[in-house]
Amino acid sequence: MKKTASGPPNGKGAAVAWDGNNDVGTGRMEITESVPPSKVVFKLDFLKPFEAHNHAEFTLERIGDATHVTWAMVGPQSYMMKVTGIFIDCDKMVGKDFETGLANLKALAEK
Repeated sequence: MKKTASGPPNGKGAAVAWDGNNDVGTGRMEITESVPPSKVVFKLDFLKPFEAHNHAEFTLERIGDATHVTWAMVGPQSYMMKVTGIFIDCDKMVGKDFETGLANLKALAEK
């Protein structure tokens, strides 16, 4: 997979684009809002193998000695994707990627 960073190194405007095979696809992600230490909002555009334009958000809430992290993603869904969703369990398809991402975030935070 080829990755390309652009914009500032962190915070609002920081972006990464990727181009890979059908498992990874092609897309771009850009931070649109950053409120340290509680929230990061980003625009997430998938171009291949399916086109989708979403907004995602990490919300972090300090609870005692721990941090509760919520990762949400929302966006419009085309008619074809709605029909596909009847036959394909999207949570099963991408849920492992969310779990891996949260585990990676946890490992980085605990360094």
